Amino acid sequence: MVTADGRTSIMWTDDELERVGNAEELQLASRRPDGTLRKFITMWVVRDGDALYVRSAHGPDNPWYLRALASGEGRIRAGGVERDVEFGHVDEGDPVHPALDEVYRAKYRSHGERTVGTVVGEHVHGLTIRLMPEDEDQDDID
Repeated sequence: MVTADGRTSIMWTDDELERVGNAEELQLASRRPDGTLRKFITMWVVRDGDALYVRSAHGPDNPWYLRALASGEGRIRAGGVERDVEFGHVDEGDPVHPALDEVYRAKYRSHGERTVGTVVGEHVHGLTIRLMPEDEDQDDID
């Protein structure tokens, strides 16, 4: 796939989408300016089609969220997949948000509406990050 700026975009494999998308939790670490990884943070992850997403459950000032946006890249671990990723901010008005809300509700309903409510609804639409694979080098961590 070629992006609007002419770069080649790496896509998730079907296996990665399945494994990460079905994982109950994802670990995410952003990169520091010197290229080293910060501490992994555990969060929920959802899949919509060929894309994976995370949201900041505790608002726009959540430290992991601010660091992810600032660095633009990091590493994720989930479902036995470990992969370098780019963090893409999803605009508040993006049409994907209602679908993501439904996926979050369905996947995490056992946690109760109050908890799930921290990652669904218009108040978090602007706090959504799309996880995009950075390169083809990948590790299985099973």
